[in-house]
Amino acid sequence: MIAIRAATPEDAASIAAIYAPHVLTGTASFEIDPPDTRAMRTRMAASDGLYPWMVATNGDPDGGVIGYAFASKFRDRPAYRYVCETSIYLTDASRGSGVGRLLYEALVDTLRAQGFVHAIGTITLPNDRSIKLHEAVGFRRSGVYREVGFKHGQWIDVGFWQCELNDPAVPPVEPKKFSEVGVVRI
Repeated sequence: MIAIRAATPEDAASIAAIYAPHVLTGTASFEIDPPDTRAMRTRMAASDGLYPWMVATNGDPDGGVIGYAFASKFRDRPAYRYVCETSIYLTDASRGSGVGRLLYEALVDTLRAQGFVHAIGTITLPNDRSIKLHEAVGFRRSGVYREVGFKHGQWIDVGFWQCELNDPAVPPVEPKKFSEVGVVRI
């Protein structure tokens, strides 16, 4: 049975291990060197309690992490604070099993409960599996930057998918901290 929960600093090693193959051999990440456990802990802490980090576990008592998803600041300017960027990474073994959808639905539901207005998913193209996942949880294609990343000897396009989480109120309401809301599954 799959369990979804808030990530803890103790999950950083598992998260780094899941992410490393995507960095080393894939194009889903534009990083060249995979971050180690310490660097991943630092990234998690940088969310300052606002942006969720979640893990999916295989349900064993030891809770082996098989995927993770998180949100981060979309852009640095204050006017963007009602919008976040989302990411998800899974172990190879858990791909196609429905884990990604459960995890991403929980992330989207949580961001909605926090009061964010939009979530932006960034997808290197082509990537039919990621596009299908994003669209299954409510994201819609909003644009493409052509040949903006160069990795593994090729130029890579980046697509943007956008999910409206809440009506854009005027004036907007400040998003609640993840620590106030916790993992939400509707």
